[in-house]
Amino acid sequence: MKTYALVGTGGRSGMFLEAIATTYQKSARLVALCDTNQTRMDYANRNLENWGHAAVATWKATDFEQMIAQHHPDIVIVTSVDRTHDRYIIRAMELGCDVITEKPMTIDADRCMAIVDAVERTGRDLRVTFNYRYAPHHSKLRELILNNTIGEVFSVHFEWLLNTQHGADYFRRWHRDKRNSGGLLVHKSTHHFDLVNFWLGSVPESVYAQGDLRFYGKENAENRGVTEFYPRCHNHENAQNDPFALHLEERAMLKSLYLDAEHEDGYLRDQSVFGDGISIEDTLAVLVKYRNKTLLTYSLNAYQPWEGLNIAFNGSKGRLEMKLVENSYVNGGGERKEEGSLMDCDITFYPMFGAPERIAVEYGKGGHGGGDALILEELFGNPGPDPLKRRAGYHDGAMSILTGICGNLSMQRNRPVFIDELPVGRKLLARKADISKKREQ
Repeated sequence: MKTYALVGTGGRSGMFLEAIATTYQKSARLVALCDTNQTRMDYANRNLENWGHAAVATWKATDFEQMIAQHHPDIVIVTSVDRTHDRYIIRAMELGCDVITEKPMTIDADRCMAIVDAVERTGRDLRVTFNYRYAPHHSKLRELILNNTIGEVFSVHFEWLLNTQHGADYFRRWHRDKRNSGGLLVHKSTHHFDLVNFWLGSVPESVYAQGDLRFYGKENAENRGVTEFYPRCHNHENAQNDPFALHLEERAMLKSLYLDAEHEDGYLRDQSVFGDGISIEDTLAVLVKYRNKTLLTYSLNAYQPWEGLNIAFNGSKGRLEMKLVENSYVNGGGERKEEGSLMDCDITFYPMFGAPERIAVEYGKGGHGGGDALILEELFGNPGPDPLKRRAGYHDGAMSILTGICGNLSMQRNRPVFIDELPVGRKLLARKADISKKREQ
């Protein structure tokens, strides 16, 4: 039986804690929790007891090393604020633990290099939880491309829509500060860039990006004629009829995780999406060239009337299209199985010559299109063979965020940025070239 410690007991931690306490209680055991906030850890322990797992020791973040020394977990699960991932990943590996981390692996090039160096130095295993890879419809696209259905893929057009429930949520909480999250190009788009890497079996070479804050933020609201504002929703009259307001007291999990805990650290989970201090973009357009010469055009808009994606692959034998609609959600605001669950999916193959073919799609059940249950089995259970190679390690985690990191640099510099301009990019690309050469020999 493997033992686990978890750092960061906010909304994303619940998926792992519930899985360990219930489905995987015979193969996994939680030994400790770590956070900056005792109230949140106490809430996590109450949930563990409700799920049939004993309460575990709690440690403040400042005592992370003492926690490792006392409990000797085999694996540390990192679900803290993005900007702190590198701190816990690196120190856990140095202290002899393997690591499972939520995406994004980290938020900038220097932190990414530090993690890569630590993996090499310690020899420990680092997993990145790209649950979307495991969703049956995304796996189907990988299978179709691997089977040469459309031949060589020349270009990809990928549009992701975040709606006014899920998309807005990034502008209420810590993600709204780019220093915490790297912006949506890193925090959210890491999922999408990883999928493209996964589907194509390639890695990015250069990135050109443009983006801006066009819908959220106080100035944009003023320009649309809004005159009534509020700093946060709770107990504010102006928030009562605002469809963008998040009423924490009305949702038991959010109340316990955040409203009841804010006296400890002052973190406000229900800030106005039309307030000041937002430093991330809500409208993004990216052009990526891959090492295999495929071109990607990508857009992300965080204020749409529906949630999901449109994607098209153009190849030497035809075109592959997918339209996907997901259930929207607020992180920690409802049933976990509904988070990103599949509402509708249509995949169509258009051969170069001949009639279009509708591709049968398995509708995965549960969170993130069925991906959550499958990745949890891979992490904590006894997974079967994986011919699609969905298991994501540190190299996959790095290559997905490097697209977003270079995109952020591109917006700053107003020019394309090459992955190998960054020391960590050069290092990872050189390693990939060495691996490919060895396979050919």
